Amino acid sequence: MKPQRLGINVDHVATLRNARGEHYPDPVAAALLAIEAGADGITIHLREDRRHIRDADVGAMKAAISMPLNFEMAATEEMVAIALATRPHACCIVPEKRTEVTTEGGLDVAGHAEALRPMVARLAAAGIRISMFVDPDPLQLAASAAIGAHIVELHTGSYAHGAAGEFERLVAAAKLTSGLGLECHAGHGLTFDNVTPVAAIPEVVELNIGHFLIGQAVFDGLPAVVRRMKALMQAARG
Repeated sequence: MKPQRLGINVDHVATLRNARGEHYPDPVAAALLAIEAGADGITIHLREDRRHIRDADVGAMKAAISMPLNFEMAATEEMVAIALATRPHACCIVPEKRTEVTTEGGLDVAGHAEALRPMVARLAAAGIRISMFVDPDPLQLAASAAIGAHIVELHTGSYAHGAAGEFERLVAAAKLTSGLGLECHAGHGLTFDNVTPVAAIPEVVELNIGHFLIGQAVFDGLPAVVRRMKALMQAARG
C-alpha cells in the first residue's frame, strides 16, 4: 500500500482563542507543534462567518509552515479570491451552511457541476491541487473527476457515527477513485477508536483529522496525540 499522510486541522485552536477574544492559543503555533510531532500537513477552514480561522490566520499559516497547507473553503467568489492570493498547496471545497455546528455531509458536486467547474479551473491554473469533500457516492466521484478535481476527500462522518453499511460504502468508493484519476483522502469524526479500519483502506492516502485531536490534546498534549494517531495509521497499513 502507498504511504498514508496525516493532515491536522487546527481550526478549533482558533475556536478556543476566539472564545475570549484573546491572541492565544495561536493556531500557527499549534500547527508547528503538530508538524514537529509528525503531521504531514495542516488543514484550516476559513468559514464565511469566520467562527474560528480568520483571514489573518491564513496568510500567517502559509508563511510559517513547511508542510503542505490544505485550505478548506466554500464555493464562493470571496473564497476563490482568498485562495488565489494565498496559493495554498491544496483547496478542499466543502458545503457550508451558516447554521450548522460542523460540516454535515459531502458536497453535491453533481448538482452544482456547472458552477464549480470554472472555480476549479481557476484554482488549478494557479497551481493549486483541488479536492472535493464528498459522500462515498459513485455519482459524486464521477462528477468530481469530470469538473477537473485532482482529489476527493471521502466524508467519514456517517461511518464515525455508526451508520449501518457506511464502512462498506467507503471501501467501495475508494476503489473507484484510481480508475477516475482521483487521489483518495478521507476525514471527519475520526478518533483513536475508529480510525484503524479507514486507515487500512489501500486507496486512502491521506486522513484529515481535527476536532478529536485538538480536544484530546487538552489531556495528553498535542505532540502526544499526533504521534499516537500516526502510530495507529501506520499499524493499520502494516
